[in-house]
Amino acid sequence: MAVNAQAAVAKTGDAAAVSTENPIGTGVLSCFHCSEPVPARGRWLSRVAGAEREMCCAGCQAVADAIVAAGLEDYYRTRTAPAARGADLPAGLALAPSSAASAAGAAAAGASPADSAGPGPAGAEALAIYDEPEIQARFVRQDGPVCEASLLVDGIRCGACVWLIEQHLRAQPGVEQVTVNMATERATLRFDPQAARLSTLLAAAGGIGYRLRPFDAARREQALRKTSRDLFRRLFIAGLGMMQVMMYAYPQYIAQPGDIEPQWDTLLRWASLLLTLPVILYSAQPFFAGAWRDLRARSPGMDVPVAIALAAAFAASVHATFTGRGEVWFDSVTMFVFLLLGARYLEWMARRQAARTLDALSAAVPETAELVDPATGASTRVPANRLAPGDLFRVAPGERIAVDAELLDDATTIDRSLLTGESHPVPVGRGQAVPGGAINSGHPVTLRAVRAAADSTISTIERLAERAAAQRPRLVTLTDRVARGFVVALLLLALAVWLIWMQLDPSRAAPIAIAVLVVSCPCALSLATPAALAAGSSAALRQHILLASGDLLLDAAEITDVVFDKTGTLTAGRPELVELTPLPRAVDAAPAKTAAIPANPGTGEIDWLAVAAALEAGQPHPVAAAIRRAAGQRALPMTSDARTIPGSGVQARIDGQLWRLGSAGFVASDASSAAPSAPTGPIDASDARDTIVWLADESGPVARLRFRDRLRDDACEVVAALAARGLRPHLLSGDAPATVAAAARALGIADHRGGADPAAKLAYVRELQAAGRRVMMVGDGINDAPVLAAADVSVAFGDASSLARTAAGVVLLGDRLSDLCRLHDNACSTRRVVRQNLGWAMVYNTLAIPAAALGWVPPVVAAIGMSTSSLLVALNSLRLLPRSKTGVQ
Repeated sequence: MAVNAQAAVAKTGDAAAVSTENPIGTGVLSCFHCSEPVPARGRWLSRVAGAEREMCCAGCQAVADAIVAAGLEDYYRTRTAPAARGADLPAGLALAPSSAASAAGAAAAGASPADSAGPGPAGAEALAIYDEPEIQARFVRQDGPVCEASLLVDGIRCGACVWLIEQHLRAQPGVEQVTVNMATERATLRFDPQAARLSTLLAAAGGIGYRLRPFDAARREQALRKTSRDLFRRLFIAGLGMMQVMMYAYPQYIAQPGDIEPQWDTLLRWASLLLTLPVILYSAQPFFAGAWRDLRARSPGMDVPVAIALAAAFAASVHATFTGRGEVWFDSVTMFVFLLLGARYLEWMARRQAARTLDALSAAVPETAELVDPATGASTRVPANRLAPGDLFRVAPGERIAVDAELLDDATTIDRSLLTGESHPVPVGRGQAVPGGAINSGHPVTLRAVRAAADSTISTIERLAERAAAQRPRLVTLTDRVARGFVVALLLLALAVWLIWMQLDPSRAAPIAIAVLVVSCPCALSLATPAALAAGSSAALRQHILLASGDLLLDAAEITDVVFDKTGTLTAGRPELVELTPLPRAVDAAPAKTAAIPANPGTGEIDWLAVAAALEAGQPHPVAAAIRRAAGQRALPMTSDARTIPGSGVQARIDGQLWRLGSAGFVASDASSAAPSAPTGPIDASDARDTIVWLADESGPVARLRFRDRLRDDACEVVAALAARGLRPHLLSGDAPATVAAAARALGIADHRGGADPAAKLAYVRELQAAGRRVMMVGDGINDAPVLAAADVSVAFGDASSLARTAAGVVLLGDRLSDLCRLHDNACSTRRVVRQNLGWAMVYNTLAIPAAALGWVPPVVAAIGMSTSSLLVALNSLRLLPRSKTGVQ
């Protein structure tokens, strides 16, 4: 791909055939890739877009070659800023093999070692440390067979960089998904570790000039501060220029013809020109850069008419200043730039606050934990990411809890304000779940980890929030397309207006055409949807309702049916074991006591509770937690070949014998034909809401366990409130039909189904969808994950299973069922504001553009009108921010 100078001359026969970049007529040959000065013509060349391009070093040459080789030349057409210099990339990103020859030639020609360093696949060797499990534990999460890495990206200059990184990495073997968030400079990389090493993928990104490294909140905060300072400087200069220019323009506003002498008028014009120059050359640069990017991409956005209007107004004003004839609009130019920059600065501050919220979540998880040896009680300080389910660890007062855990001590209090917004400490007792990120505000306690650090509540919340920040809602994408079409039509209209007025009154043609460009409001059209969705999402987050995408706000407003799981959703999620009944068995069918299976101290028979607790060890289901609480400090038998069957139960081997715990059908499914079937007799009416679980060995059921869980305090109120909103409630559960029917009667739910496994739940929801219903599914268990993924809107609680939280689009962090009503109200309000914003943008443009085309709106009034329209859209969206209200309404 790359060639040396002699080869280039031999090939073209003329050195002039080499295409170069020469910015702003400086006479200095600049690098095609990074725009740095080229030290010697013809030393480093790459063929890009059909021509040989000059590079400043072997690094830029290697990067350009890699981009071209990957078929991504469109990057050079769509970028709005030069790339990072190849030689400035980390030394670990070694030179690509395709550029080795040219690097050797460069060295022979006297190039410095720094100039010969460039990125490429060989850098994978230096990056191999990131393949170590101990290192990956900090920023890589295992999601089934796929790994998900959270990375920071160095070198992003514009939107074209995002496109280039995503396209290049998606083409790498083993990569399933790449998402780059330009605002936060953060990338999420999902890959198959069996097909690709992380170091290879990092080197592939380095090969096109971008450094991907583990996410570091401190480094991102530095980048955010730098961007914020740059935006503020541009805004400050624009504001200063606007105030001074308006001061010089004010005499012209109030003066009558002839009041201002010509020499003073000329002085005011020249002073305004000098003050407007830094506003145009520096403050307005983002608009010109954005317009140039859009035009090169042949996809005009709202920056195009803004840039054309600014350039035309400034050029006409400069001409009028030099000639002394015609009007000047320096006041309109500076005001327009200041108001638009002010809107962008406010938008940026909102994005920065969102990024800081994510960083606060990251910082909430401690880096270390005090691991406890269960045999000796000795403790050792270890990295928190080493904690595995079942590990014991100790937490001191005032210390954050590293991972989701179960309290082993009698009682303590925890502060969950970061997760749920509760301002007061919450008491927790033995066996209760404690979320990672909470603060122990009581005495020193010992806990048992129930999830790894990467799967803990706060880590899942962080990933959902990052995903929401990176995704563009569907309606936003649609309105952007409409806005681009609007811009094209506007440009054609402005041209037509200018041509018509050139025939009617040439002196008015330019200001009227400029007014048409300025008064139009593609900004309001483009802001109408994202501003409302951003405000609605922010309102939801303040109410501790986390949305994985802004689309869910609009989807939730269209819901017709709400399907509830029972356990942990409509119930409190803390069942208690109220009865364990051994079943009568024939003597020859009774399980044999062995050394591996403990005996009940009171009866001398097998300790069924110890067996059940051993089977449920490490399981996150509320019934499993109830069994462990009831078992207390019992000695538990060792298990092997443990397996969870979602919606049915668990099984494992103890001393070689298979044991099962779960539904009646599950425990009897593999039992011997000689064994008695699981009892299914009637349950007392008083126990109709109880949950029945069966324990069985290879011969059949041996014990029945009965659990009782109370309904949530607000369950009946919430179901009634949703029904009052026109939503139809359903109850869908894997519990026995009689149990589900009793709960449905208590809640006033007419549509219910019991004994539903994951497949049956999925079929139920799809039946509703096939009938034209829009379904919201509310669940919290592992067996709810498939149906959560299939529902139009899926909701889980913050303490739900990791799989359920991952499948859900909405997470209720406050663990309040009443938040469903707030979610629906917020969604309906957001939909209403989106419609209002879009309606206002269309009405405003329908009235303002014809008025400007008829010459009724001068440019300065057009600038005020356009900015006011955008401001109204923003203020209308701010109405979505929450008021201090609680309870169900």
